[in-house]
Amino acid sequence: MADLPYIKKTFPNGMKYIFVPQSQSLATTVLVLVSTGSDYEGKEINGLSHFLEHLCFKGTTKRPAPSLISSELDGLGAEYNAFTSNELTGYYAKAANKHFPKILDVVSDLYLNPLIQEEEMNKERGVIIEEINMYEDLPMRKVWDDLSTLMYGDQPAGRSIAGTKETIKKMTRADIVAYRNLHYIAPKTTVVVAGGLGVNPGAIVAEYFGNIGTGEIINKIKTTETQSTPQIFFRDKETDQTHLVIGIRAFDRFDNRRYAFSLISDILGGSMSSRLFRKIREEMGAAYYIHSSPELFSDYGFLSISSGVDKERFVEIIKAIMGELKLLKEKLVDEEELNKAKEHISGKLALQLETSDELAGFYGGEEALTGTIRTPEEILEKIKSVTAEEIINVAQEIIVNEKINLAAIGSIPNEVKQNTQSIFTLD
Repeated sequence: MADLPYIKKTFPNGMKYIFVPQSQSLATTVLVLVSTGSDYEGKEINGLSHFLEHLCFKGTTKRPAPSLISSELDGLGAEYNAFTSNELTGYYAKAANKHFPKILDVVSDLYLNPLIQEEEMNKERGVIIEEINMYEDLPMRKVWDDLSTLMYGDQPAGRSIAGTKETIKKMTRADIVAYRNLHYIAPKTTVVVAGGLGVNPGAIVAEYFGNIGTGEIINKIKTTETQSTPQIFFRDKETDQTHLVIGIRAFDRFDNRRYAFSLISDILGGSMSSRLFRKIREEMGAAYYIHSSPELFSDYGFLSISSGVDKERFVEIIKAIMGELKLLKEKLVDEEELNKAKEHISGKLALQLETSDELAGFYGGEEALTGTIRTPEEILEKIKSVTAEEIINVAQEIIVNEKINLAAIGSIPNEVKQNTQSIFTLD
C-alpha cells in the first residue's frame, strides 16, 4: 500500500489530529473543526452555533480584547476567519511557515479560551442582526433559506444557519455556555495542520489541545423527509431579476451513488459547457448565472440548480430546465460528455487542493463529517469508474415528481405563478 499523503492520530481524550505536509508550500494553515452547527440546534436557539463562532473572536483569557486577536494575526500577514455550516463550525489561520507556532497559539486560544462576555455579546447581537438583514436584502442568498424551509420545514435542516432576529435577541450567555460545554469537547474536535512544515508538529499540537475535556457525543436530531407532489414557494420582492433554486431530494453523503450523483450535477450545470449553461445562457440568453451542485449531508441530501433569470421569461426557463432534467433520465450520456465531466471534476479537485487552507479543509472535512478519510486519488478513482448506465439509473431514481422543489424570489405576476405550477412536473 502506498504511503498516505497525511498523518492521522487520535489523542487519548478522543480528539482527532491530522497533519497534511505540502513540501512546496510557503504557507501553513491551522484549522480547528467541531462537529456541530445549525442542524444541532433546537428551534428556540436557532443561530446559536453561528453566534458562538462570532463570540470566540471577541476576547480570550490570553487576549481579552478583540483588537488583540486581530492585530496579532494581521501583524503576521495572516489570513484568518471562522465559519458555521449545518454540521460543522471551524476556526482557522494561514500564514508563512515560520509563523506556525504563533497562529497555532492564537487559533487554539480562540477555540479553547473564549471569555463570552455579556458586554461583547450584546454588541455582537447587533452585528448578527445586521448580517441577517443583509441576507434578507440579497435575494440570491435568501432564496436558499426559502428552499430549505420548503423542503425540510420546522426542523433544523429547514432553518437558517444565522438564526432569526427574534432568537438572536433572546439568546443568553447561559444558553451559549451550556451549548459550548455540550459540543466543544475532544471527541467532536478535529485539528488539522497543512502546509510547508518539514516536521510533523503533532507534539506541539498535543500541548495545546491534549487537555480538552471529554464528554458524551450529542448527535443531531435525525432529519425526516416527506413529500408526495412537486412543491413550490414564491417570495414577492421588487427585483429586476428573479432568483430561483430547484432542489431535488436525493440521499446522504454516505450513499455509494454519490459518485454518479456528482457527475449528474456536473453534466447538468457544473461548468460553462454544461447542458444548462449552454441551454439557458448561451442559446436562450435568459440568465447570467446558472449552476448545479450536489448538496450532501449526514442524513439527507439534494441536487440544487440555481439561477438568476429574466423575470419576463420565468415560465419559459422553468420549462427548459425541466426538459434537461427529463432528457438526463431518458437518454444515456454519451462517452465523450461523460469523460469530459470526469476530467472536469478531476481538474477542479486538483486546483482546489493547491493551497494549504484548501488541503486542511478537505482532509478535516472528510474526517469530521464522515469519520474516515478518502484521499483525492480514491475519490477520483470512484468517479472514473462510473458508467453511463449508473448515471441514468440514479437520475431515474431521483428525478421524479415527489422529490422536486422550487423556491423563487422576485416580481412574479400571479399568472406566471399559476403557469409555473402547471409546468413544474416531470410527467
